[in-house]
Amino acid sequence: MQPANPLLLGASAPRDTSRSERSSPFARVYSLGRWQGRRLGQAVLVALLLHSAVALARLSDLRELGDFAREVRASVRERFRQELQVGLEPEPEPEPPPPPPEPPATIEERYAKVMDRLKHTSEDFRSAYEENFLMSWIHHDSALEGVVYTYEELRTAVNPNVTVVPDSSLQSVCEEIRRHKAAIEVVRELGERKRQPATLDQLKRIFLTLHPEEGDLKTVRYRKEIPQHRMYFHEYAAPDKIPYKVRQIFDWLNGPEPKKLKSPLRVAGRVHYDLIRIFPFAKDSGKVARLFMNMLLLRADYPPAILHSTERQRYYEALKGSPNTIYNMLESAIVNALQSIDRQLGTQDTRLRAIVS
Repeated sequence: MQPANPLLLGASAPRDTSRSERSSPFARVYSLGRWQGRRLGQAVLVALLLHSAVALARLSDLRELGDFAREVRASVRERFRQELQVGLEPEPEPEPPPPPPEPPATIEERYAKVMDRLKHTSEDFRSAYEENFLMSWIHHDSALEGVVYTYEELRTAVNPNVTVVPDSSLQSVCEEIRRHKAAIEVVRELGERKRQPATLDQLKRIFLTLHPEEGDLKTVRYRKEIPQHRMYFHEYAAPDKIPYKVRQIFDWLNGPEPKKLKSPLRVAGRVHYDLIRIFPFAKDSGKVARLFMNMLLLRADYPPAILHSTERQRYYEALKGSPNTIYNMLESAIVNALQSIDRQLGTQDTRLRAIVS
């Protein structure tokens, strides 16, 4: 009687009817493993085979065990070689990441592009654009001061072919508009002098262009009292404080602080904000402050910021608070103006293509 197999205690083994199967220990291991695999699963089957092989090796021929081990080792080695070969196959190169989106064009870049496109348009288009631009500038800037011009008044005054106003009732209005136009031309001229420092004489020159009756650079005077009837609601500087406060503005403007801001829009907006809160002149201080601001913008290769007449109340309220709202309004005005001229140039290009085709 054979001794009980310690691995099979508590279970009866299946009957083996083949003599050859009974004579081979490895056959018995296989038979036992197959029977146990039905219950224990593949993982337990492998463990059972190994443990049984070790146990039977003590009782059977070591030569047969060595042959079995070599077969297993060869099979494992071949499988490993196949997996290693698959793992060494070159993986497909990943697609390169998409290029980062281009940063949006700066205001200076957009303005330079617009001006370059204007140069390549017809003379008639440029003349019409210039005329409409001046009328729009004068109309909206004057409306902020409570003065609204009609299209007829603006067209008559701006038209270079009209030297004598045919309607005498338009004479005084046309003179005001023409002086405003002359002040814009002064701003553009000074805006070309990029290397010159901003000075108080430049501010006075703009004022005197609007009001030549006030004297000259040496005799022009600041206001002597606080206006009783005024368009702006913020506090004005006391008359005796005006010279000092105006000098402070130009000291700051020509000092190191503006370079630290790295924003021409904020520098120009800050100067405009301070000037209009001082309100240095008895007439048109707001208009002078905005014209001087646009001179600074032009020197920085920015387009002029023309606040729309519909923003009048918001503009007045902003002057009572911090300058941040003013900065946002100026930036929006510039962006809207650039979009407008872009559309006009696009329409002009479409018309030209239609004519050519």
